[in-house]
Amino acid sequence: MYKTIILLLLLALMSCSHSGVQKTGSLGDSSNLKLNVKKFTLDNGLRLLVVENPQLPIYSYYTFFDVGGRYESAGTTGATHFLEHMMFKGAKKYGPHKFDTFIESNGGSTNAYTTFDSTVYYENLPSHTIETMIDMEADRLQYVLLEPKAFEKERAVVLEERKYRYENSPKGQLFLAMMQSVFKGTPYGGSVIGNELDVKNLKIDEMRKFFDKFYTPDNAIVVIVGDVDADKVYDMVKEKYGHIKPSKDLKEFKKKMDSDERYSHRARYKKEIKIYGQSPSPMFTVAYKGMRIGKEESFVLDILSSILGDGSSSYFNQKYVKNKKPLLSRISVANYTLKNNGVFFFSGELLKRTNLDKFKGQILRDIRKSCDEAITERTVQKTKNQYLVQYYGELQSNSGVASFIGLRENFYNDYSFYNKELEIYQSVTTEQVKKACHDIFDKNEYIFLSVWDKNPKGNK
Repeated sequence: MYKTIILLLLLALMSCSHSGVQKTGSLGDSSNLKLNVKKFTLDNGLRLLVVENPQLPIYSYYTFFDVGGRYESAGTTGATHFLEHMMFKGAKKYGPHKFDTFIESNGGSTNAYTTFDSTVYYENLPSHTIETMIDMEADRLQYVLLEPKAFEKERAVVLEERKYRYENSPKGQLFLAMMQSVFKGTPYGGSVIGNELDVKNLKIDEMRKFFDKFYTPDNAIVVIVGDVDADKVYDMVKEKYGHIKPSKDLKEFKKKMDSDERYSHRARYKKEIKIYGQSPSPMFTVAYKGMRIGKEESFVLDILSSILGDGSSSYFNQKYVKNKKPLLSRISVANYTLKNNGVFFFSGELLKRTNLDKFKGQILRDIRKSCDEAITERTVQKTKNQYLVQYYGELQSNSGVASFIGLRENFYNDYSFYNKELEIYQSVTTEQVKKACHDIFDKNEYIFLSVWDKNPKGNK
């Protein structure tokens, strides 16, 4: 019955889906998802993906750069994220405040984000603004302004953001400590915002060099989805971006920086890390070695993480949160996949009456037991059904489609990699999930991290 309900929901989703999305084949076949994407590549290497959707007179404009924290060197950590902030401070043709003023005056929205593996900028605007938006994006790709006054002001903003996300956040403290421990000695062993001292000391000329190296057309993907004509968009993009010179040696640099040796695990297991912070009740994380994005095993681990800790009906939520005698106020499980590595981790918050030391022993035992108790034909199939619903849910807006295809083009150089993803998810067996579970947890190689008050009452 549950499967039937899910399938009916999928049919409902597809019947009202984005006009750039077509359904073919059966629901049990990944070929039922087809995106009408037009892909162009300029002579300078810029990739352009366009999906036409004339349902409403609006569009989404995404720009993906294949640069993140992983390409930063010692002493300049946080440069990628800092530069993301500066990209909104004006360029040669459209000076300070022009970008935001244009967006706001047309009732649009804009934002950006930086990860270890990529930097993404996006706008949502009425269709009549498309030509100006292309001109503005091409302008800041070439001529971003890095003026001293704005630079120092934004430095202060970035440092405050770091405090908010890490120093003043128990969750942030745990996550940062986990990344530093699991990925010790690798480019992932820190935060995207960067080391505090590095951010304080970063110079404008260092950021300019970083911009010149990575903000090039052959390192960028432009994705436009909405009420636009693909061929006309291509002509406009070619006119505004086509003359920009590609990088000289970026391909070789990235090949060197992405070597397996540079990202190999150097962490020591078993290990316990205690952080004294301001958490009202203890919070914890249990981290294990994970897989890089795109490996078949990483998709199996996605399913495992959902079974164990995704939602109120998941195994550990039922065991620790929804129980008649709960031990935790919350728990989640994540398979965090990065371009060159990954980490599988549990995180949660104890109720005040729960003793941290006793709970640690219990959860480590229960994690190992979960391989035989939590993984069944029903839970595996349920998770597959949920993933299908989530896939279609992502495609119900211009912004969702743009992000969906852009991320895959950026990570795999293939926007249609979702077909491969669906094939893998649908082919995963219960035995595969159990094996993956035992492979990770039976070794008992973990890092247990906790954050709690210096003078806890009843917790040690």
